[in-house]
Amino acid sequence: MIRGIDTLRHSFNVLQAQQENISSNIANIKTPGYLQKNLFEATMNEAQLHNNQAGPKNETRHEIGGFTWGNQIQGSALDMQKGSLEPTGLATDFAVQGNGFFAVRMGNGQIAYTRDGHFSVNDAGQLITEEGFQVIGRNGGPVDAQQAQQNLMVVSFPANAQLQNVGGTLYTGQGAQQIDLPVQAGMLENSNVSTADEMVSLMETGRQFQAQQKVLSATNSTLDKAVNQLGRI
Repeated sequence: MIRGIDTLRHSFNVLQAQQENISSNIANIKTPGYLQKNLFEATMNEAQLHNNQAGPKNETRHEIGGFTWGNQIQGSALDMQKGSLEPTGLATDFAVQGNGFFAVRMGNGQIAYTRDGHFSVNDAGQLITEEGFQVIGRNGGPVDAQQAQQNLMVVSFPANAQLQNVGGTLYTGQGAQQIDLPVQAGMLENSNVSTADEMVSLMETGRQFQAQQKVLSATNSTLDKAVNQLGRI
């Protein structure tokens, strides 16, 4: 019975993580350059269980065998599929014509990468992100807004690169290489989140929650009978 409750607890944790991730994807459907994040599960390691036999052998170790407590979130992966391009008419909006990233320098000096080209201009006439981070040019320095289209740094990553989200549409990762890809002004790349797919996933997760809640309710009912009713006999 206790094993069953632990298995349910693990299942609820996985479903909650999946639901939170799906909700985050849906919330960013309109965020330029947002990359859909997907979680993947793995079966937990098998545990070897035992007990002590009843009667005259109550001190004898009895091997029950292996038991798996359910699944757990093993990791996450970004969907690298490119979003559609949308014209904005703004001279400080840019979109990479291919699977590339713009490079920016965050407030702590760390280099991050984004496909969100919705930039603005600071008092020095240089491109910055919405967060106020410096957009990096081909020479590793700031980008003059008047010459941005030719000077923006664009990088790509190896297919097996593990990019980490550091907030919003900013990512860090190893193996970035500067490449020559066309950059188009007055355009933005839309989020690559599929509204229909994420809504279906959200409904499926909700149904799984309901199924697990029914199992939990039945388990609680059984425990109640064992503790409160059989104890009176």
